[in-house]
Amino acid sequence: MIALACDHGGIDLKDAAIEVLNELGLEYKDFGTDSHESCDYPVYGARAAKAVASGECEKGIILCGTGVGIGIAANKVKGIRCVICTDTFSARMSRLHNNANMIALGSRVLGSELAKELLRVWLTTDFSYDERHIRRVDMIMDIEAGKEIE
Repeated sequence: MIALACDHGGIDLKDAAIEVLNELGLEYKDFGTDSHESCDYPVYGARAAKAVASGECEKGIILCGTGVGIGIAANKVKGIRCVICTDTFSARMSRLHNNANMIALGSRVLGSELAKELLRVWLTTDFSYDERHIRRVDMIMDIEAGKEIE
């Protein structure tokens, strides 16, 4: 199950995201919003991130005007590794090397075709499970837990 959420600024990419999810046969849970009426992106980013962090959803797609605000909000939820993404290389590497569990896209910086390609790449790339990448993701999680790393 994929968590899906956006604010009013990201609503224009929501249909594109749903198209890709349907194309890939992935179920999703929509955490809102569903209109262009002004709303607060942290609310929607947090809803989706909490669903991913709790295990209710495996991954999350969040959308706002730039992807930045909603991505920052999601990254405040313990256990979330959200990539704010504008290119396919970063989309691929965020999964392969960083095991990103959420992706944030911006409707004011991406066209719908590029957004769909980013989502296809991100959703179909698996974490490498190479020892060095596992170690580095573990270090990221240690930082989140307040531990010292070296």
